[in-house]
Amino acid sequence: MSSTIDEITINYEEDGVLLIKEIEKQILSKGLNSTILYRYKEYVADADDYGADKYTIRRYKKMSGEFRQQAKFNISSVRQARIIAEALTRWVAEDDALTAENAE
Repeated sequence: MSSTIDEITINYEEDGVLLIKEIEKQILSKGLNSTILYRYKEYVADADDYGADKYTIRRYKKMSGEFRQQAKFNISSVRQARIIAEALTRWVAEDDALTAENAE
């Protein structure tokens, strides 16, 4: 368990093998309820190497001084990640345009 948001990781080791290797994380929100976007790789035993990049969003809640995972959403493919990124980019641009229009 982690007591600060910066200590949280999804690295997971079993029998001396790092099965989930965190590549990068982006903290989306901080506080008693915190959200982190991770980029990671999973170990593929048959290849004795790590697979392609994967992505997950995890939600944590701080209880009794420790962050505990409350929810997660795994982005299942690069295709899905692109669709999510494109939709968010479009929506933010639309919101920016409305904000600018209302400011006039």
